[in-house]
Amino acid sequence: MTLAATVVMIVIGLAFVIPLLWVVLASFDTQASLAVSWPAEWSLGNFQAIWNSETTFRPLTNSLILCGGATVVTMTAAVLCAYPFSRYRFRAKRPLLLTIIFATGLPITAIMIPVYSLFVRVNLIDSMVGAILFLGASALPYAIFLTKGFIDAVPIQIEESAWTEGAGMLRTLWSVVIPLMRSGLAVATIFTFVGMWGNFFVPFMLLLSPDQLPAAVTLYTFSSQYGQVAYGQLAAFSIFYSLPVVVLYLFMGRSLGTGFAAAGGIKG
Repeated sequence: MTLAATVVMIVIGLAFVIPLLWVVLASFDTQASLAVSWPAEWSLGNFQAIWNSETTFRPLTNSLILCGGATVVTMTAAVLCAYPFSRYRFRAKRPLLLTIIFATGLPITAIMIPVYSLFVRVNLIDSMVGAILFLGASALPYAIFLTKGFIDAVPIQIEESAWTEGAGMLRTLWSVVIPLMRSGLAVATIFTFVGMWGNFFVPFMLLLSPDQLPAAVTLYTFSSQYGQVAYGQLAAFSIFYSLPVVVLYLFMGRSLGTGFAAAGGIKG
């Protein structure tokens, strides 16, 4: 049984490693194809070809503005929504929670047509602000669902101590709850940002100007009108495209290993 499990894990590992290996090798091969092969001649030509504002820097900047702004909107709203769901009892609590759970599984393609029609009416088509707001709203149900679970893990007795000192709800949330759930916030933030970073459909539908398109949309520019693909340049671009997610994980990953360590504060 142990041997079988080991073999299965190796196969699964290879399924993830082989595409990454192709990206690295193809980025240094000016004659790259879909096959995973050692470059006949190592070259930086693919990186030089994409090292310009139009191909790489501007789309990545647009992606950072779009996904970064939407993540801030989502996480701010998620914390403010999840806190009452976790701490207060009201009649509509269960129906609203079920609605949020249902919304987490709603495919974005099912609502894009009416959203597009609405954006045309309110003149938000080709607006970065409008795309940020919608992208943030579309990620909100899942973020609320995650954040509520982490807030539930914070003992309310610690908040009661702050209340007796005269702290209000927002002050308690900012000074007590959020610091204690920073590991959970890091998880929710990473999941939210990564989901937005790879989103092609929303910016493709809502943003029209080439100057505002994010990197997820400009990826198709590596395919010519005749169906040919510049695989080497695509692989080189993929490396740059992956860097913001890796940096975010390294930056916020320090909080992932810190669990809730204040449980002893409620004793006595």
